[in-house]
Amino acid sequence: MKTFTKRTEDFVCANCGTAVQGNGYTNHCPNCLWSRHVDNNPGDRESTCGGMMKPISVETDGGRFVITHRCEKCGKTIRQKTSDTDNMDAIIQISQNNSFIFGK
Repeated sequence: MKTFTKRTEDFVCANCGTAVQGNGYTNHCPNCLWSRHVDNNPGDRESTCGGMMKPISVETDGGRFVITHRCEKCGKTIRQKTSDTDNMDAIIQISQNNSFIFGK
């Protein structure tokens, strides 16, 4: 079974309205860090949920930040590494408002 499909897609964030230019690995808005539940496996676009994925926590893993998102419609959680273009102020805000774990 294929577990990752690279898709280069641009989108407008349904949470904050930012126009996002995808790079094939983009799964969340780099401005507000919200996502949308569209995949069963990364990039497959096979989820019928379509709910908004709220960034609920940030942790570090291998020297990078990892965001945990929870779908506000169905409750599914996923983890996604941040990218260099992500809003560091938003990452800090999530880490201050929720649990922040250094290392695993």
